[in-house]
Amino acid sequence: MPSGLRLQRIADRIRQEFSDMLIREISDPRLQLIYVTDVKVDKELTYADIFVSAVEGTIRSKEILNGLESASGFIRRTLAGRVDLRVFPRLRFHWDPTPENADRIEKVLAEIRQKGNSAGKP
Repeated sequence: MPSGLRLQRIADRIRQEFSDMLIREISDPRLQLIYVTDVKVDKELTYADIFVSAVEGTIRSKEILNGLESASGFIRRTLAGRVDLRVFPRLRFHWDPTPENADRIEKVLAEIRQKGNSAGKP
């Protein structure tokens, strides 16, 4: 069983290679303007959970996840050729709402700051 550091290195490498694939090799229009937010690999190297998000937010989440599932065989084969592992983990794709939540929190904080500044002025 690989150490935690090795699992993190494998996850980072999968994230880097998959991000490059999204930019250079995958031409599916459903997968345009998406980015990888995180990759987690389980201890047995059976699964790699890939978390993605998009510029538009949750509006296209189902379309994007469907596109990734339909291309998962190609993605896995390509990644297996680039990341040197005896057995490459199966890919599972998940939507990551964190960027949208962070944006929403940032807007609320900006509104609070603005109200605080306008209330303090005579």
